[in-house]
Amino acid sequence: MIVDAYTHILPAGYQAMLEEKITDRDMSLNSARYAQTVPTLVDLEARFRVMDDFDEYIQVVSVASPPVHSIAPPAVAAELCRAANDELAELVLKYPHRFAAGIATLPMNDMDAALEEAQRAIKDLRLRAVELYTDINGQPLDAPQFMPLYEMMAELDRPIFIHPLREMTTPDYAGEEISRYRVWTKLGWPYATALAMTRLVYGGVLEKLPGLKIVTHHCGGLIPFLAGRIDWNDDFNEMCMGHRDVYLKEKALNYYRRFFYDTAVNGHTAALQCGRAFAGIDQMVFATDMPFDNQKGRRLIRDTIASVEQMGLNDEEKAKLYRNNAINLLRLPLCAV
Repeated sequence: MIVDAYTHILPAGYQAMLEEKITDRDMSLNSARYAQTVPTLVDLEARFRVMDDFDEYIQVVSVASPPVHSIAPPAVAAELCRAANDELAELVLKYPHRFAAGIATLPMNDMDAALEEAQRAIKDLRLRAVELYTDINGQPLDAPQFMPLYEMMAELDRPIFIHPLREMTTPDYAGEEISRYRVWTKLGWPYATALAMTRLVYGGVLEKLPGLKIVTHHCGGLIPFLAGRIDWNDDFNEMCMGHRDVYLKEKALNYYRRFFYDTAVNGHTAALQCGRAFAGIDQMVFATDMPFDNQKGRRLIRDTIASVEQMGLNDEEKAKLYRNNAINLLRLPLCAV
């Protein structure tokens, strides 16, 4: 069995409510166009036809972008999140051989509502994790107001999945109005992931909560590739420049290695080998980012499997990466072998 631990979906009822509730006409039109452009986000039968091309393949599903807290006021965001999570739970219950679990979405522009919804989603709906974005309406993930959620998730022993966020409206150079050549997503999303991880490390969140489990999309963005530079920079600045940004109980890289790194690197084996060399196979989970490709998700699944097969893993390592790590992390009612 292959457990695809990070895929995206737009539950049909939630999508209809989103288009109804969001009063910004441009945002509503973009949301509708998004669903139409990638039909396997909404059309379950189309999604299942893609999945049927791969033997013993099952998905963990999360609600696709945009994050609700960035497009809706708090009361509406809370309503939309409740509807989305209810529908995710229904999908998992109705299609247990298609969907192994759901990842809850939270109204992060109202922390009291977010805490309430996280607890409801995990305890009542039996969703297995929650999703956050790399910033919350411009606030970094180590901001003090988010600590109660981290404490709750550590106590519940449930993971947080972090999805990158950066928009075309953030220009890459002064004097420009937008990010050109899709740099905002090609390079900006891996950077946003690395930035969020760095704030969680140096902001002390992982030091304060050693039991907190966090899954990073796209194999940790830039972190595995830049691990040597991060380590060198801390030592150089302290030993040669007399300055250290923050004093942690352990070396920063030890905290970075506590994150989980998914395989959603668009079929690039070298990137997976970099992640494996840095974090180890026990900290990696199989994920494809389905369905965001030009083949309704088929290309991402096919190419991600191919990239894993080219890693040179033994049978035990493959079992960990394809399913066992996700089963244990999400406490899925499946058998790890």
